[in-house]
Amino acid sequence: MNVRLSFQILVSRSDYSPSATNEDKTQGNIHYTCTMNNCESEEIVEAANIAISNLLPTKSRYRYDIAYNRFKKWCAEKHVQVYSENVLLAYFSENAKNYKSSTLWAQYSMVKSCLIIYDNIDISKFPKLIAFLKRTGDGYQAKKSKILTKSEIDRFLSSADDKEFLMIKVGIILGIAGACRTDELVNLTVDDIEDVGSSLIVKIPNTKTKIPRIFVVTDVGNMLELFRKYLSLRPPHGKHKRLFFVLQSRKIASYLKLPDVACYTGHCLRRSSATLLADVGVDITTIKRHAGWKSTTVAEGYVENSIENKTKIANQVLVGTTTSAITKTVNVSESNIHSNINFENCTNVTFNLNVNK
Repeated sequence: MNVRLSFQILVSRSDYSPSATNEDKTQGNIHYTCTMNNCESEEIVEAANIAISNLLPTKSRYRYDIAYNRFKKWCAEKHVQVYSENVLLAYFSENAKNYKSSTLWAQYSMVKSCLIIYDNIDISKFPKLIAFLKRTGDGYQAKKSKILTKSEIDRFLSSADDKEFLMIKVGIILGIAGACRTDELVNLTVDDIEDVGSSLIVKIPNTKTKIPRIFVVTDVGNMLELFRKYLSLRPPHGKHKRLFFVLQSRKIASYLKLPDVACYTGHCLRRSSATLLADVGVDITTIKRHAGWKSTTVAEGYVENSIENKTKIANQVLVGTTTSAITKTVNVSESNIHSNINFENCTNVTFNLNVNK
């Protein structure tokens, strides 16, 4: 059993610690917090408490505290003194009646972190609790943001009026090119984008994973022209350097008259970018590197099973077409320049034209 005691040690004035307070030096008193195995000065304990307080995510710490305090309140009402596996099972079993599987896992994660930090208890080692939480997720499908297809993006960029939608157009270009979250786009400043003429080099300094990300926007269509037009409309001496004020994917869906407009959330552009890459055959490692994901499972969760991708799979299974590269050389002379060249059952075809004068 680990017993913690607090007491004062009286020492001579010439024997006090250099780190003691002036009052302690004057009185010759040094304060210690001790266990059965070691003694720790109050200075060390305070430093440790400060370090512990920074272990929780700063942005969502209040949510962790709410989850932890709710659990502590439940334990007090049930007169629980020891946080055993049965106690945690009873708590989450009661919560399962009112919350979805995704919410239960979120609550579990926050309570687990707080119990480790504040009570030195690791509930991740409770196998029956983990098995119960997994069972609550049977058949559950989490709601995810809808995505924009390539044709929908092109239609919006080409048909929407710049007077009303120029900012959103630039937002969708950067969001798709960099698989950006909405908050990453809103936090962008003009200093984070370098126009090198043939492309834009965009830096995302503040990401969810705390790792900066860089991506490039090339001169496809009139994308760079739209960006430069938007940038030229900014006041030269504005109070801030933010590139955007607010971005909502729902406005894009509303303009295109897509169903379920409310389902196009802040993750729409990020999911759309990952899906577009997967649809053209980009491997999961490249997608993870592009968007800054560490987990393959998380990256796969962002890829939508689009109709385009399902059509390609159906062609491969039913028609027997493959994605292997086939090179065919056709010589065209002046005598047969008007002849027809037919291609069938082809996807991702590249034409290289060599003109000899």
